[in-house]
Amino acid sequence: MYAQIWTKYLPIIRILLKRTKQEGQVLDLNRIDFERMGSGRKAGYKFTIELTKGRVSNLISSSALASDLATVMLEDKATKEFLDGGEYTVSLNTKFQLLIKHVAPATEEGAE
Repeated sequence: MYAQIWTKYLPIIRILLKRTKQEGQVLDLNRIDFERMGSGRKAGYKFTIELTKGRVSNLISSSALASDLATVMLEDKATKEFLDGGEYTVSLNTKFQLLIKHVAPATEEGAE
């Protein structure tokens, strides 16, 4: 449902992901894009996606907006390769700001 909108923003999201090594990034989204597609409920647009080693690590199935963003990001080869390298959070707040944070680099399992 929202995949077309997220695909439009993907090149910018990819650039911001690379910049998260220094600090969290914020992308102001166009509210109208989402309100045209959705039910118009402002509260329904808020979500957080936790990505660990290129996989979604929290429950986002109740939000079509979050699920579609995760799908678009993980189906894009360049973005997926980047996400494989650590832990990230991608959140949308009620001001239609996408917040992208690098939580931690990937760790080797069993390494001591």
